[in-house]
Amino acid sequence: MSFTVFNFHPHINTAIQECGYTVPTPIQQQAIPPVLEGRDLLGLAQTGTGKTAAFVLPTLQRLLEGPRKSIRALIVAPTRELAEQIHSYIEKMAHLTNLRSAVIYGGVSKVTQVKKIRAGVEIIVACPGRLLDHMNDRAINLANVEILILDEADHMFDKGFLPDIRRILKSVPKKRQSLVFSATMPQEIRHLAEDILTNPATVQINHTKAAASISHALIPVEQKRKTDLLKNILEQKEMTTTLVFTKTKYKAKNVAQQLENSGYRATSLQGNLSQSKRQQALDGFKNGTYNILVATDIAARGIDVSGISHVINYDVPDTAEAYTHRTGRTGRAACTGEAFTFITADDDKIIKMIEQTLGKRILRESVSDFKLDAQDRNPAPKDGAARSWQKKRTSTTTGTPKHKRAFGTSTFSKR
Repeated sequence: MSFTVFNFHPHINTAIQECGYTVPTPIQQQAIPPVLEGRDLLGLAQTGTGKTAAFVLPTLQRLLEGPRKSIRALIVAPTRELAEQIHSYIEKMAHLTNLRSAVIYGGVSKVTQVKKIRAGVEIIVACPGRLLDHMNDRAINLANVEILILDEADHMFDKGFLPDIRRILKSVPKKRQSLVFSATMPQEIRHLAEDILTNPATVQINHTKAAASISHALIPVEQKRKTDLLKNILEQKEMTTTLVFTKTKYKAKNVAQQLENSGYRATSLQGNLSQSKRQQALDGFKNGTYNILVATDIAARGIDVSGISHVINYDVPDTAEAYTHRTGRTGRAACTGEAFTFITADDDKIIKMIEQTLGKRILRESVSDFKLDAQDRNPAPKDGAARSWQKKRTSTTTGTPKHKRAFGTSTFSKR
C-alpha cells in the first residue's frame, strides 16, 4: 500500500515524496480514510507510530477547499515542543499550498503571535494556557473552526489541562469535525472523548505497548551513585545519540552540567529554561552539537529526533505509560534502539507494572567495572536473563577512550 491510494492533492503528494515517505504506517492506513470522509475519530497509538501525519495530511486535504485567512483548524497540544513539532510538520507538508499555520505557546512574545494571527492563517497549533490568554484578550476568533484536533490527550490530563480544554470547547462551533489522539485511555479522557466526538471511527494500534524495536534492560544502583554509573555506561557503550530522563528540573540541569564538566557534549531540557534556551538545546541535539540530552518528562512526548540510539532512565518514571513514552523516543521509524533504566530498592512496584505492560520480564544487567554496594546487587533471574558488561579499551583519540561492549564471549561494536 502506498500514499497514492489516498488521492491527495498533487501538492500534498509532492511534499510526501520530498520527505521520502512511501508506505503509510498502520495508524495512517486506518485513520486517514475516515478523516478524509469528515468523520470524528478516536486514535489510540503508542508514540512514534506516525500519528502526526495521520491527522495533518487529511486536514490539509480538507482545507484546500474553502476560504483563506480564517482559522479553520485548531490543533491543541500539551507541550511547547510538541506544538512546535506539529507546526513544523504542517509547514513542510503545506509549503506548496497557500495554507498557513501559526503556533501559540507561552514563554515567548504574545505580540509576535498576534501579528501572525492577524496576517491570516488557516491552522492554529496551540498549547491550552497561551491559547486561552489570546482568547481572553480577544486576539483570536475560533468561530470558524471546522476541524478540532486534540493531540496527546492523556498528557493534557496529566498536566491538569482538561478544565482549559473544556473552556476552549465552548468557543468553537458545535458543528465541526473532532479528532482525539491519545496513547492511553484513562477514564477522564474516555469521558472527554464521549463528550466531544460524534459516532467516531476508532483506530487502536497497540497503544499501551512499547515498540518491538526497542530492547530493555534494568541496572540496579544506589541513588547517590547514579551519575557515576551513567558516566561508566557512556564510556563502555558507543552511544551515538542519547536521551537521559530525570524526575526533576534541578536534577536534569545538574546531571547535564556534570557530564559537560567531564568532557561530554551534553545539555539539558527542562521547564526552568526560557523558550529560546529550550529551543536552543533541542536544536543542538537535533543537529549534533550535543549528543546527550538530559531532560525531564517534558521531552517524553513531542521530540521527533531521528536516530536516537539510546534512552536512559536515570530515574524510573511514575507510571508504566510514562515509561512507554520515554523509551519510545528510540526505536522509531523501523530503527532499533536500547533503553536502560537505573533502579533502586524503592522501584520494585513500578518495575512490576512496567513489566506487565511490556508483557515480559526486563533483563537485569550488572556492570562489571562498576563496583556496586551489596545492597545494590540484584541476583540473576532464574531464567538466566542477566548479563554483565566488561569494559574493553580499544583505541584512544584526543584523550577520549573508545570502547566496545562484551556480553559473555561476544563483542558488539557500534551499529
